[in-house]
Amino acid sequence: MQVHPQIEKQSKRMTRFKTLRLILGDQLNYKHSWFQTQDDSVLYVLMEVRQETDYTVHHIQKIIAFFASMYNFAAWLRKKGHLVHHFLINDPDNTQSIADNLNYLIRKHGIIKFEYMLPDEYRLDEYLRKFCDSLDIESRSMDTEHFLTYRSEFQQIFKGRQQYLMETFYRYMRKKHNILMGEDGQPEGGSWNYDKENRHPVKSSLNIPDPLCFHHDYSDIFEEITCSGIRYIGESKADAFPWPTTRRESLLLMHYFNENLLASFGKFQDAMHTESWSLYHSRLSFAMNVKMISPKEVIQSAIKTWLARPDVISIAQIEGYVRQILGWREYMRGIYWTRMPEFASLNYLEHSNKLPEWYWSGQTKMQCLGSAIRQSLDHAYAHHIQRLMVTGNFALLAGVHPDEVDQWYLGIYIDAVEWVEITNTRGMSQYADGGIVGTKPYVSSANYIHKMSNYCQHCFYNHKLKTGEKACPFNSLYWHFYIRNEAKLRSNPRIGMAYVLLDKMTDSDKASIVAQAEDYLNNLDSL
Repeated sequence: MQVHPQIEKQSKRMTRFKTLRLILGDQLNYKHSWFQTQDDSVLYVLMEVRQETDYTVHHIQKIIAFFASMYNFAAWLRKKGHLVHHFLINDPDNTQSIADNLNYLIRKHGIIKFEYMLPDEYRLDEYLRKFCDSLDIESRSMDTEHFLTYRSEFQQIFKGRQQYLMETFYRYMRKKHNILMGEDGQPEGGSWNYDKENRHPVKSSLNIPDPLCFHHDYSDIFEEITCSGIRYIGESKADAFPWPTTRRESLLLMHYFNENLLASFGKFQDAMHTESWSLYHSRLSFAMNVKMISPKEVIQSAIKTWLARPDVISIAQIEGYVRQILGWREYMRGIYWTRMPEFASLNYLEHSNKLPEWYWSGQTKMQCLGSAIRQSLDHAYAHHIQRLMVTGNFALLAGVHPDEVDQWYLGIYIDAVEWVEITNTRGMSQYADGGIVGTKPYVSSANYIHKMSNYCQHCFYNHKLKTGEKACPFNSLYWHFYIRNEAKLRSNPRIGMAYVLLDKMTDSDKASIVAQAEDYLNNLDSL
């Protein structure tokens, strides 16, 4: 059976639909209350539309993953007895517009009520709100039943406070959901956070388990995408597609992580190595972000594994994992709904440079960036430190406009949806928000990358040199960043040491570093 055939007539039942329900591509929640009861008066609609494929240039694996996951979800709905209209990308009746497709179905079936799950992107939230205002039939929205916080909860937690401290939010979430909490109301292990134990590099001799990859043949989906004219980047891997595209596969990937990788995740979550593209990471972010599995079940499953193997999995490993999902993921969503839409236009440091051309190819003499970018193009994936401290770090030091950085991250990663991408990119990574997400810019010289990876071993540049033909660009750009942004950053208590060290430099040394950095900035495409 082909993966993506034309939709068949589902039923010969004489049905007059009363309600049309929209399911967006990142709302594939198999456990949602909508789907627990079959009703012949309800028609569900899913859409592959250019409106969603074309707002940035996406990685081809991302497009395939969304299309395949939607197709499989529609098939599951039909098997459960639900009635579904799935607009495929090349269907002749597909207008490539969400609103136009909805209006087509409303007219065709005489729909008298429209319902949708609240989108997680501000753009679509506003779009569907305006669409509902244009209707002359009843409309209603409801929650996606996925997250561990509701939209306005973040604002209530921080009401009257000047800063949105992640640690404050994380402790609130731990207490609210009673996760990793002792009977005495104190955190398990006696500490809220074991971040200091999460910063170990890996050795090449470590026996890192191979990542669990699936092997779907989605060549026909790839052909449809190609025929449609959608622009894309990256390698498709369509004939042996590695990502989960059903709830069952998402659960398999979750259990594989728990049994094989969790015991070392916390310790090595910040590490990078050329011999392993996934290390000890779960790679569950796509499955969670399209809602095939929930954060609650991922956390509960990991804790269950930890409780069964406390001699193998330490508290630092499980806490580091829980913090990423219960803390950071929900925190990013809270920031998003609190500060959008203005957050998307913030540029606190007034950066204006273009993203170097090699961000689209990986063809750079810098081993760290070349490896991270080529990995991203090959797998549609890089873990959080590769994104923050390699590609993001360089873009910040190079003064790249945050709009350019946003579009790159939103397009290249399989798990990138705006609510989690833009807060990480424009906030944590680029400090374009001036400190809403992070209390300081996350920049480093080559020393950090050398410490946490093997990238510097075979690089054209020397990670120890600040100036000279083979001086690592990270070094001079690091100091240049603090010099050019001194008026905005010197008073920040989190980065005072940088200016203490700068003040100790001779004028001659600073002049040499500035000259080196400006030469690199004027020739970014040649690095």
